[in-house]
Amino acid sequence: MEKIDVGEVFTISDENDEEQEVEVIGTVTIEGKDYVAVSFVEDLQEETDEDIDIFFLKVDNEGDFAAIDSDDEFEKVSSAFDEMMSEEE
Repeated sequence: MEKIDVGEVFTISDENDEEQEVEVIGTVTIEGKDYVAVSFVEDLQEETDEDIDIFFLKVDNEGDFAAIDSDDEFEKVSSAFDEMMSEEE
């Protein structure tokens, strides 16, 4: 699998099949699985005090992105990213 870098921009389709550009703002590996935290490029480029939406996606063996299926998996990934972000502050 090709390494995914923070700052990488790619396009995903939302629930309405509209394409949106997202930027990788973090990566983490948990129990041998790779995950990325992404946010919409448009939101990242706006200078505002509002919180930005962050989405977590898992990376499959082919390097494709997939939704996180279970609440337990989401909680693990969210906690790992929170911990990683607090260490960087």
